[in-house]
Amino acid sequence: MLDWNPALYRRYEDERTRPAQELLARVPLPAATRAVDLGCGPGNSTELLVQRFPGAEVIGTDNSEAMLKSARERLPAARFELSDIASWQPASPPDLIYANASLQWVPDHETLIPRLFAALAPGGVLAIQMPDNREEPTHRLMRQVAAEAPWAEPIGNADRLRTMLLPLAGYYDLLAAEAAQVDVWRTAYQHPMASAAAIVEWVRGTGLKPFVDRLPADLQASYLAEYERRVDGAYPARTDGKRLLPFPRMFIVAQRKP
Repeated sequence: MLDWNPALYRRYEDERTRPAQELLARVPLPAATRAVDLGCGPGNSTELLVQRFPGAEVIGTDNSEAMLKSARERLPAARFELSDIASWQPASPPDLIYANASLQWVPDHETLIPRLFAALAPGGVLAIQMPDNREEPTHRLMRQVAAEAPWAEPIGNADRLRTMLLPLAGYYDLLAAEAAQVDVWRTAYQHPMASAAAIVEWVRGTGLKPFVDRLPADLQASYLAEYERRVDGAYPARTDGKRLLPFPRMFIVAQRKP
């Protein structure tokens, strides 16, 4: 997959940061010595950790050089590292491992989640937020269009382009036996969007990217046009002319025993 586009991602930064704030608000830590933002993107979520724990060493990690460059410009006092979440290991056990909208790109959650939890310091917290929108029209339509000619051959198996999440109770079960406490919940945000094109622009910065990246330029344009046509039908205009985009998200906060 081609590198991420920080500018495209930031166009809806307020909407993307809101769940990050709500995740952090449920972290039961009065203080932290070391906090890690796994999949930090352009640093909007890392900035929340810096504000919440001003005395902590805050480390942001990402597998995108473009995102890390943007994050370093935004937060020059924080530390940012290039790494892959699938193989990441902390140099020292952190008090907080915080993963906002990043683990949905990483496979093998049955192994990954317990490994991250075990890497925490005693009393530390693993805090995760993931989009849970695979069955929303935005994402069903991505796969439907990708399964049709002429886009199907270059895209390949669309079901493999994003990790299949466990049910919310499955994440509870992965953590509850070893944790002091586990808090899980699901929220569906409702985002007013200016148009069908705006919805496409939103998802092009994240979930749509692996589909488009696999296409040559001429097929990118036709794929996006057909996808927008179907999005236009799936999200009708409301009384103010805007389209209401439901966006379900899953939250997990688990604390290690002291």
